[in-house]
Amino acid sequence: MFFDWLRRRRRERILAEPLPEGWREILERNLGCFGELDEEEQAHLCQLVQVFVAEKHWEGLGGLEMTDEIKVTVAGQACVLILDLHHDLYRQVESILVYPSTVVAPPPSQGFGAVLTAPPPAAMPVLGQAFSRGPLILAWDAVRRGGADARDGHNVVFHEFAHKLDMLGGAADGVPPLADDETYARWVEVFERHWNELHAQQARGRRTFLDAYAGKSPAEFFAVATEQFFEQGATMKRKHPELYEVLRGFYRQDPAARQRRRSKDEGETQTRRGRRSTKR
Repeated sequence: MFFDWLRRRRRERILAEPLPEGWREILERNLGCFGELDEEEQAHLCQLVQVFVAEKHWEGLGGLEMTDEIKVTVAGQACVLILDLHHDLYRQVESILVYPSTVVAPPPSQGFGAVLTAPPPAAMPVLGQAFSRGPLILAWDAVRRGGADARDGHNVVFHEFAHKLDMLGGAADGVPPLADDETYARWVEVFERHWNELHAQQARGRRTFLDAYAGKSPAEFFAVATEQFFEQGATMKRKHPELYEVLRGFYRQDPAARQRRRSKDEGETQTRRGRRSTKR
């Protein structure tokens, strides 16, 4: 209780200061979905970013100089996920380590005296990595690319921070903390059905809406589904309405409605431009 009070007081002091100059411009430039949010959501996201940047430990690795642009870009994408949730859902995120580009993770150690029954796994390129009790690692080029393109269904920050939400329940099993037993039962039923359907489609060699990486494990299924929920919500709602609805219930957001609204606005803008061009 005392620590909750201290946390609230600290955040009040942070928010008593205006948003640092240039931060909103960074969000507008590097967060493609920022323009899909209404004014109230944009203002709230800026507050979340201000607190997030202040509370986390940031470190640039591999020669990368840590800048406000990197911090704000990462924080903006991470906080989109909790826009209508409690900020303390990221309480286990203490340190964020950022490399300039893709990191090649070494293969796992076999240990002294280990007997190999198969060729050892090769080193793997990593765009991001989340640990249950440890730092979150990101590649800056992937962060910037994923943030700028809000429609391609790939966002490494969404992906890794979805893992951190998943880990709040203990193991990363594709089930973040849910409201009640009924919500849990519905979540498991919908996710298992879509998980089985994804594998069945892959076995037939058919293309699927969900990225193939979702089939690697339940944890990856949730992380990939989160990416596509926020970036391709309208398509997910059409192709997988039940999956969309359970994710909408958890995140308390409706990306499909935002995307339809933005597409309509863009269409009207193009129409007005076309009319002006015709008059000339």
